[in-house]
Amino acid sequence: MDYALLISRLGNQIREARIRRGLTQAHLGELAGLTRQKVIAVEKGTQSVAMSAYARVLSALDSELVVVPATMPTLEELGDLFE
Repeated sequence: MDYALLISRLGNQIREARIRRGLTQAHLGELAGLTRQKVIAVEKGTQSVAMSAYARVLSALDSELVVVPATMPTLEELGDLFE
């Protein structure tokens, strides 16, 4: 499994959790002690974002990372990798 796909999935899950909680990127950034730009990078799955930023965002969302076996990528996910 390509690591870029895994980072992208994590970013998408974080974005969905933020939206479910009714938070803007700026408000989540405040809660996590990060800039809005860093939250955007986390949600995009930018590869240069440190794991500590992901941990801060997850903590601000009262969430945690759970390791599960990877599933095959969807056609949409594969297409996103080539953009």
